[in-house]
Amino acid sequence: MDSMMTNFQNKTAVLTGAGSGFGLECARMGARLGMKLVLVDVQQDALDRAAAELSAAGATVMARRVDVSSAAQMEALAREVRDVMGVPHFVFNNAGVGSGGLVWENSVRDWEWVLGVNLWGVIHGVRLFTPMMLEAARQDPAYQGHIVNTASMAGLLTPPNMGVYNVSKHAVVALTETLYQDLRLVTEQVSASVLCPYFVPTGIHQSGRNQPTELAAQQPTASQLIGQAMMEKAVTSGKVTAADVAQKVFDALRGNHFYIYSHPQALGNVQRRMEGIVQSQEPPDPFSERPEVGARLKATLRGL
Repeated sequence: MDSMMTNFQNKTAVLTGAGSGFGLECARMGARLGMKLVLVDVQQDALDRAAAELSAAGATVMARRVDVSSAAQMEALAREVRDVMGVPHFVFNNAGVGSGGLVWENSVRDWEWVLGVNLWGVIHGVRLFTPMMLEAARQDPAYQGHIVNTASMAGLLTPPNMGVYNVSKHAVVALTETLYQDLRLVTEQVSASVLCPYFVPTGIHQSGRNQPTELAAQQPTASQLIGQAMMEKAVTSGKVTAADVAQKVFDALRGNHFYIYSHPQALGNVQRRMEGIVQSQEPPDPFSERPEVGARLKATLRGL
């Protein structure tokens, strides 16, 4: 099984969030490898640009504007992909939105929007494409499939002032680990990986551009504004690019690795968290490596 993903030529990939960030960079890499691409995004202009660029690069492209949080829209997409492009070999459930603020200050709509895209989008991708991939595997012993779900280091850590985002990403890690185990019970031909990037310049800090109208009209709380500013600073100052991460994703597909990290050096924080859990200690200081950031955040929030 570990030698499975060496030939990407003519393999079909479905990519959500394909208009920017990791989705677009994975699509560019797929085009270079001769893959057929199904590009999915909620933002029409970004989707059109991506489709034009990748078609010009010689790829077979199907582009669809889809809100991944919608069961009906995702069901229609899955049917159309199967009818037009055939059963995909790769599914990148990558669409995601950012969110900040103290956890009790988020409105029901904040929760619904972030969980809708970050978690339900992945759930729909998994529940709709896995059965058809398993069916293809049963019918063709040579068929190989792989699902990559985008979580975040925030799916392994619990930094303050971004609780809704953390919850959505922890759920994606749990979903993908379980998907991996479930697949192992039934097949050797289909597997899964989870992508846990740290701060990478992808445009996620501007995801408010795709908020539902009534949410965009909501006045952000002070802590949400601070969370937004901190995320913006962290994301835009990232040294690892989205293209670097796409390369890591394809390396992981070739090597059949489950966990994909943009910043393996951040795993010390995960280790401290896990040790705290095993030893029944309080959650560790998330700012132990950058105490000045924690001190600044605390002073700002207490001074409000």
